[in-house]
Amino acid sequence: MSVVTDLTTPSSSSPVPSGDPESPLGARSRIPAVVGADLEVPVKGGRLVRYANFDYAASAPCLEPVSAAVAAALPAYSSVHRGAGYASQLTTARYEQARHTVRAFAGARPGDAVVFTRNTTDATNLLARCLPEGTTVVVFETEHHASLLPWADAVRLAPPAFPGEAVRAADEALAAIDGPKLLVVTAASNVTGELWPIAALAHIAHRHGARVLVDAAQLVPHRRLNLTALDLDYVAFSGHKLYAPFGAGVLIGRSDWLTAADPYLRGGGASRNVAGGAAEGAPLATEWSDDAEQRHEAGTPNVLGAVALAAACDALSATGWTSLVKEEERLIGLLREGLAKIDGVHELSLWGPGHPRVGIVSFVVDGWSAREVAEALSSEYGIGVRDGRFCAHPFVRHLLGEAGRLDDGTCADGTAGAVRASIGIGTTEEHVRRLVAALTELVSRR
Repeated sequence: MSVVTDLTTPSSSSPVPSGDPESPLGARSRIPAVVGADLEVPVKGGRLVRYANFDYAASAPCLEPVSAAVAAALPAYSSVHRGAGYASQLTTARYEQARHTVRAFAGARPGDAVVFTRNTTDATNLLARCLPEGTTVVVFETEHHASLLPWADAVRLAPPAFPGEAVRAADEALAAIDGPKLLVVTAASNVTGELWPIAALAHIAHRHGARVLVDAAQLVPHRRLNLTALDLDYVAFSGHKLYAPFGAGVLIGRSDWLTAADPYLRGGGASRNVAGGAAEGAPLATEWSDDAEQRHEAGTPNVLGAVALAAACDALSATGWTSLVKEEERLIGLLREGLAKIDGVHELSLWGPGHPRVGIVSFVVDGWSAREVAEALSSEYGIGVRDGRFCAHPFVRHLLGEAGRLDDGTCADGTAGAVRASIGIGTTEEHVRRLVAALTELVSRR
């Protein structure tokens, strides 16, 4: 099965980003291991069972090469950018090399800024603070809250019935807006895993003089990203979803809006010079850095987080996306086939079961609330899933409403929710079969 659609990615002749070579299909043993793969957890009756983690879409476990990279950096850890000592110089070099590695991983343009942040939410809010005055944002209500909520002036679009309708709705909305405008869209849904037509949406945005921000948090752990070939203006993603759970994320994109805006945080590193003060009888006057990255990375940065993020990028690139995608598609196919055979389990989808997706599936179970399913899977079978509305409340309500499920099962706050199973490196066929068997047994009880 094809992993992308023509609307989602550029043609196969598009350049592969430097630092991200496609390696030949290899055995599963070539895929790096995750830390905690042998974790055992208690279940009812006092037994210990091997944990089956299906919560990758929330936070992926740490890759062993990532853990090793952080351990290697710790002995010489020091300040960055302003120290003359050997450890400071080495730490600075590692930090800036991490920036270079992440730039290559994303296929960014030479002049693009790579600003390290805490996560995708932080990166999106940073860009929101840097929009030119009068900018109008166009965003679909299918977005994660990180992309839906930061904007002061936004046109919100209803969930589209098919990919072409998403392109048409964006086209019409952008055409009606004067002045600066930004289209915000996810690359892969954190609820359904479905891939969005980001190449086509970027083309439409640019035709109307708009820019586009892509939330790539759920894409980059599963598929290669090439910002240049896709002609994207900005992308944001998180280390904790990319097997680098050390508190770093990134905003990558055009530097002009970033250098023209006030710093996201005001402090050391963002300032080039601070003059005046009481001794001089004048108010403080600050000159901010003209470098977009320094301007928005005030204070001591999360060096180890950046090192971890870069190590994850290197590990995935070295493995080769062919191997990773082939294994993921095999496992998510087994999972979806298994769920489809269980009476009373209903998969949620915006664009139908055949639309390309990453390794995420959300579903509801007749007679069970989402929380009851998640708790039973954990306490009885040692299986971890996510339940609720996945920080995408409007979208989940839409999907549940379309499926006639709004009155069936509740979240802790009394609203309807779903169960989400997500896979990644470290997921095995045994995990998938355990989840399907456990759900089959749970459904048989009611």
